[in-house]
Amino acid sequence: MDQLLRVMNFNVSSDGIGAGEHQSLERPFGHDHPEKLFAWAGATASWPMRTDPGGSRGLDDYFTRDFARDIGAEIMGRNKFGPQRGPWQDHEWRGWWGEEPPFRTPVFVMTHHERPSFTLSDTTFHFVGGEPASVLERAREAARGKDVRLGGGVTTIRQFLAADLVDTLHVAVSPVRLGSGLRLWESPDELLDRFHLEVVPSPSGVTHHLFWRR
Repeated sequence: MDQLLRVMNFNVSSDGIGAGEHQSLERPFGHDHPEKLFAWAGATASWPMRTDPGGSRGLDDYFTRDFARDIGAEIMGRNKFGPQRGPWQDHEWRGWWGEEPPFRTPVFVMTHHERPSFTLSDTTFHFVGGEPASVLERAREAARGKDVRLGGGVTTIRQFLAADLVDTLHVAVSPVRLGSGLRLWESPDELLDRFHLEVVPSPSGVTHHLFWRR
């Protein structure tokens, strides 16, 4: 069984934008209202940060619930890990997620400035340089036969798409326009030379785009 590289539950606007260009500690996604993109997942019964009972069932909940299934490692870009740029000034920064990161697997953070690995709860973060193919090889080894999730952000996903390493993508397109920012695509049709596509609308208003390799 092949170990797939999967993009899961990645959120973009109707004009293809996944993040703003001016990320900061106060604005992790670089724009003012990231909840406009994520609201569909936060409303589900399986949302991991849910503190009250309830939440929706159905299609959106299936994708939220499926996020961790058969995933043995994650790859992310440095900007998903934190807002710092250049050489690490602050080794106290351990990500946006607090003492219980949601990954529960090895996580490989792509960076030109490596730093020592560390573990929080049952997640270990490794900071690695190199080309996408070499990072994927390390992540697959750490995943021990399970799939590897490509967590983003936009720039990192585009790097792996350009290297033709992505096997499946699930992109949730929200019915809002952001106008400017980091764009995953001008149109999802750009990927149809390499991927099959099924588009599934949800009652929440998002449209789930499911790509799998031809």
